Amino acid sequence: MVQRLKTLESVAFPAPGFGIYVHWPFCLAKCPYCDFNSHVQDDVDHARWRGALVREIAHYAETLPHKQTVTSIFFGGGTPSLMVPETVAAVIATVRAHFPVAEDVEITLEANPTSTEAARFKGYAEAGVSRVSLGVQSLRDVELKFLGRQHSAKEALAALDLARQHFTRSSFDLIYARPGQTVADWRAELAEALSYAGGHLSLYQLTIEKGTPFYTLYQRGEMPIPSDDEAAALYEETRDQAAKHGYDAYEVSNYARAGEESRHNLVYWRYGDYLGIGPGAHGRITIDGKKYATRAHRAPQIWLERVEKHGHGAHEDTQLSCEDRAAEMLLMGLRLAEPLSLTRLETAAGGAEVLNWQEIRKAEAAGWLTVTEAALQTTEAGRLRLEYLLSHIIL
Repeated sequence: MVQRLKTLESVAFPAPGFGIYVHWPFCLAKCPYCDFNSHVQDDVDHARWRGALVREIAHYAETLPHKQTVTSIFFGGGTPSLMVPETVAAVIATVRAHFPVAEDVEITLEANPTSTEAARFKGYAEAGVSRVSLGVQSLRDVELKFLGRQHSAKEALAALDLARQHFTRSSFDLIYARPGQTVADWRAELAEALSYAGGHLSLYQLTIEKGTPFYTLYQRGEMPIPSDDEAAALYEETRDQAAKHGYDAYEVSNYARAGEESRHNLVYWRYGDYLGIGPGAHGRITIDGKKYATRAHRAPQIWLERVEKHGHGAHEDTQLSCEDRAAEMLLMGLRLAEPLSLTRLETAAGGAEVLNWQEIRKAEAAGWLTVTEAALQTTEAGRLRLEYLLSHIIL
């Protein structure tokens, strides 16, 4: 039975924090499942890109009327571990020069576990990176080949070992619910992965995204994926095995030991503000009580030229309506195992009625939501039905 929250006083709603996301758009190869803004390019002018990233950070610092304290910096991509350490160091130094930075700031860099990139770990750590997130994706060589990865399982384990030597915190990703994967297969692979885990794991079900090679194969009927029941069984196995090793599902696809949660991703899920730096990067910033969506040009070369000419590569900011803000807060917050403050939701909505309470009560009766005067909170069953829930409880 779900433990219900009794009083407002019993609920602690943590501050969302303020993050800076830095996008590096280049990869060694494009994975067949990936729909991120990533590009294969051999001749990257690192000095030019370093200058552009630094300049865009400075632009935002100059234009924001109020500078929040930075609680996290996240280098994502693409493959940020293709950046030279000098660029990482310059970005971090620029953030520190222009923003107040929390003493315990979390600085994460995503990396692919190839030997060449892993050799840069020492340089990243010296630049100030405190946490690395490795795109392992599988510990089975045949599956890595299917997923289009450029590393072997042996290289992945070597990179994990190297990460523990250089960074205070580490995480890695795995993809499951792959074609033909059984619960027994996944149980064995996950057990092995958990024995190497360093406090945090991101465990994603394979999704078929439009515009990817996998989508083409799926449309042709050449790539069967698990049924809903099979996927649910794999998810339950994931949750149960992680829990046995002390990893809680604090978000739909993210598992951590206490205190090892990704602080940067929590900024998103708690609907805090964040800057998006780099081509295609999105952001959310609040100015004078109004929330704005920022979006940079996706094409790397065009973004680069715009930054060099104008100081930034962003499209015009979009002011979000109260209804949009509330809907985004629900979309993000209900992914978490923690409760979502109804007071914060009402503030975001600006007094507008955004919740369908009749549907909320139905979801509560079905065991998908916990509802109190203070908060909404999804149960494990509810988080599995998040898309359905959101389509019904938002007016």
